[in-house]
Amino acid sequence: MAQGARQTVGQIVTVVVLAVAVAAFLSVAAVRHGFFDLQVYRGALVWWVHDGGEIYDYLRPGTQYGFTYPPFAALMMLPMAYLSWHPAIVVSVAAGAATSAVVIWWLLDPVSRRAGWTRWFAFAVALCLAAAFEPMRETINFGQVNTLLLFLVAVDLLRLLPGGSRWAGIGIGLATAIKLTPGIFIVYLLVTGRVRAAVTAVGTAAGATVLAAGLVPDASREFWTTALWNTNRVGELAFISNQSLRGVVARLDPTSPSTVAWLGLVAATVALWVWRSRVAASAGDSAAGLALTGTVMCLVSPVTWVHHLVWLLPGLILLIDNGMAAPPRSRRRRALLVAATIAYAFLISRIVWAWEDDFSGLDGFLFSNTYVWISLALLAFLPVRRSIPPGKPSASPAEPAGVARSDQIG
Repeated sequence: MAQGARQTVGQIVTVVVLAVAVAAFLSVAAVRHGFFDLQVYRGALVWWVHDGGEIYDYLRPGTQYGFTYPPFAALMMLPMAYLSWHPAIVVSVAAGAATSAVVIWWLLDPVSRRAGWTRWFAFAVALCLAAAFEPMRETINFGQVNTLLLFLVAVDLLRLLPGGSRWAGIGIGLATAIKLTPGIFIVYLLVTGRVRAAVTAVGTAAGATVLAAGLVPDASREFWTTALWNTNRVGELAFISNQSLRGVVARLDPTSPSTVAWLGLVAATVALWVWRSRVAASAGDSAAGLALTGTVMCLVSPVTWVHHLVWLLPGLILLIDNGMAAPPRSRRRRALLVAATIAYAFLISRIVWAWEDDFSGLDGFLFSNTYVWISLALLAFLPVRRSIPPGKPSASPAEPAGVARSDQIG
C-alpha cells in the first residue's frame, strides 16, 4: 500500500475511534434537556398563532420561562408554529449542526492550511471535539439559537459576504434584531473605526425591528415596554449556569448581590476589551476581534448560561492556531497548546455543576466560576496575529500571502 493510502486509512481509523470515544463520553456526561428552550419557543408561537394569545404572556406550564426574544425573532421562528414537535426538533438540530459546522470550517481551514494538515481530517477531528464541547452540546440539547447568531456575526467579521465591505454589518444587524446581546459587535465596529459597517448594522437592526413593529404592533409594544424589562423571566442570577461576571457577584451574596461591584467589574473588563480589540484591528486580525468580542459579551451580559459560551469556540481555535504557528519545540508553542487543552478539558467537564447546590467557600468561588475564569483568560491573553496584506511577500515560502503571521502583538 502506498504511503498516501496508508495515511488516509490511518486518518479514517483515527476519526472513527475518536467519534466512538466522543459518543461514549456523551452517553455518560451529556445531560438531556428534552429541547426545553425549543419547547418554550414553539409553545409561545403556537399560543400566539393558533390560540389567540399574546406571545409575551406565554409561560411554559409549571415554569417561569417565556419567550424573551424581540418580535423580529418571533417572525423568523414563525414556521415553527406550523410544525409538529418532532419535525421541529429535526429542524432545530439540523440548523444548529449546520451553522456550527460552517463556522468551524471557516475558522479552521486557514489553520489547517498553515499547519499543513489534511483539511478533511482536521475538520472531522474538530467536529468530534466540538460535539463534546459543553456549550455546543447544551445549545443542541436545549434547541437554542446561539450557533445561528455566531454564524451571522462571523459572516460579517470574517468578511465572507460577496462584495466584501459593501455589505459588512448586515449579519451583525440581523443577529442584534434576533437577540439584543450581539449588539456589542456594533460597538466593536465603532471602537475599531469601521464606522460604515456599524451604520449598516444599526440600519439593518432598526429596519428589522421597524418591520416587526409594522407586522406585529401589539407584540412589539409589549416587548419594548414590558417584557424586555421583566428579569424574572430569564431565571436566577446566582444559578450556577450563569457564567458571567454578574453570576460571580450574585453567587457571593445571592440574597443581595452588589450592583456596584458588578458595574465596576464590567467597566474594567470593557476597558480591557476595547484596548485588545483595537490592537487586533490594527493588526488586521478579524478572527481575534470576533473571539475577543464574543468573549466579552459573555462576561458583561447579566445572564450568560453555559450554552451561550459557544462564543468561546473561536478563541479556543485561535489558541491552537497560534500554538501551531510558533516554532516547533518552543516554549510558546507548548504554552499555547497546553492552555488550549486545559481550557477545552474544563469546558467539556461540567465541573461547575459539582457546586450547583453549594457554591460557598473558597472552593465554591474558584470552581463554580470556572468558565468565567477561562473567559477572562481568553480576553486578556489570546494572541493577536499580524495580517499580511494581499500582494505583499510572506514571511516564509510556506506561508501564503494574505493570511496571518505568527507575530504576537497583544
